[in-house]
Amino acid sequence: MKYKKYEAKEYARENFRGVWAATATPFKEDLSLDEDGFRKNMRHWAQTLKLGGLFVNGKQGEFFSMSVPERKRTFELAVEGAFGHCGVVTSCSDTNLDVVLDLARHSQNIGADYIVVHSPVLHFHHNAEATVYEYYRHLSEQLDIGIALWNHPDCGYIMSPELCARIAELPNIVAMKYSVDRAMYTRLTELAGDRILVSTASEEEWLDNIIDLGWRLYLARRHPSCCRPQWTSASTSTPAWLLKASTPRHAWCATAWSRRARPSARPAPAARRRPIPSTGWNCSARSVARFAARC
Repeated sequence: MKYKKYEAKEYARENFRGVWAATATPFKEDLSLDEDGFRKNMRHWAQTLKLGGLFVNGKQGEFFSMSVPERKRTFELAVEGAFGHCGVVTSCSDTNLDVVLDLARHSQNIGADYIVVHSPVLHFHHNAEATVYEYYRHLSEQLDIGIALWNHPDCGYIMSPELCARIAELPNIVAMKYSVDRAMYTRLTELAGDRILVSTASEEEWLDNIIDLGWRLYLARRHPSCCRPQWTSASTSTPAWLLKASTPRHAWCATAWSRRARPSARPAPAARRRPIPSTGWNCSARSVARFAARC
């Protein structure tokens, strides 16, 4: 690791910044991991686009359809490809705590910068906040690497800003991807912005958050500049027109950060709110292919 546990917050404050884009995972026709394709993608993301960092094996990366060895191998390829060019945060989210810890320790050992762990899925719960606090307290206790929290309604509940701020007191909790409405993540920024970096995936609000909240980190969804069509297998669900390389968003963000105090930095609302069309897929293309093969 590049820092000690007690240095995690300071290290993240200095280095966990810019656009960290979610990576797609390419698979071959036989649905095995396409290592050569992933290496080519890494060169594009890290060296051509010069992104601040990469969010590896998140939901866009279809971690839920991958085996633990496949996830570990993808982490290794990402760290190898990013070395000297950009940072890596590995998604160690899983419904099994032992798997989370196994992936997290592997990330520590291979030199990933940080890990991100989704809040646990609780289909039935009496006191979710107490459970979630103990979950992250245990992870913090067991690990040295900087941990980013991740909360989204699909886990069955929303973490309150107050709970997030309490967890932010833990020594190696460094950031949070908070997929909630603006009022909630603004409140969290007010409560704990001096201890953790707060981010959300909303593309409509990202410039407002740079200017109004002083954010320096964007944990982004996958976007058009992050892929090339010849490097993505048929098993992914992204339409071809989204795969064309475009001007890196991080360069535009850097301009906005440098002009934070200037209202003229804001583009017209319509320019910020052009949505990326849905592909109509809400599940893993790889999982669908595997299911179909069994039928």
